[in-house]
Amino acid sequence: MSGQVFNIAGYRFIDLHDRDELRDPFMNRCTDLGLKGTILLSPNGINFFLAGSEESVSEFIQYLESDRRFSGIPIKFSRTDYQPFRRMLVKRKNEIISLGDSEIKPSEFTGPYIKPIEFKHLMDTEEDILVLDTRNDYETRIGSFEGSLELGISSFRDFPNAIASIPEEYKSKTVVMYCTGGIRCEKASAVMMNAGFEDVKQLEGGILGYFKECGGSYWDGDCFVFDQRVAVDSDL
Repeated sequence: MSGQVFNIAGYRFIDLHDRDELRDPFMNRCTDLGLKGTILLSPNGINFFLAGSEESVSEFIQYLESDRRFSGIPIKFSRTDYQPFRRMLVKRKNEIISLGDSEIKPSEFTGPYIKPIEFKHLMDTEEDILVLDTRNDYETRIGSFEGSLELGISSFRDFPNAIASIPEEYKSKTVVMYCTGGIRCEKASAVMMNAGFEDVKQLEGGILGYFKECGGSYWDGDCFVFDQRVAVDSDL
């Protein structure tokens, strides 16, 4: 029977002064539950991609939310008929998504969200907006939203310099940016607002959140993901 491996992903930017002390408990719990995937812990948050049985995933979420700092984290769910991860890792990082600028703190300053259905409405009505893909070039080659601007970057660290190529007149337009699951836009939106862009919105839940709510409307291709699946389509 297909679809028996449950995949979850989530993140939260939050002060984790006890990052180092969290590693072993997370590793032990995930190992006990038979989960595979990666948890990233940094002084400014958590980011995770895990897969296992429905029961194990449910128990992990209960364990995660037993720490009130992680209560209510938006979690993306999907199913596969195989385990997309080879092993279980819990890594300590300086950033849960690397931009190389410690001054950018989404827990304190980030762009407002636009819900997938609201973004689709803007596309339906052909509003004069800039749709910006914040992902790397090897991701955008697989698929992207119709008419979106791709920056041609090979690393997210290149994003701050890359936006300098956007014409000055776009700074007064509405910018709707997107990435796979939303985490990069938390930082990218702050970078753009600091650079003088007046109306910057980030697609809530990213591409995967859009697929869940709106299907494949205005999407061309597949969506690159960072596991053995390599790419998923709008059916998730």
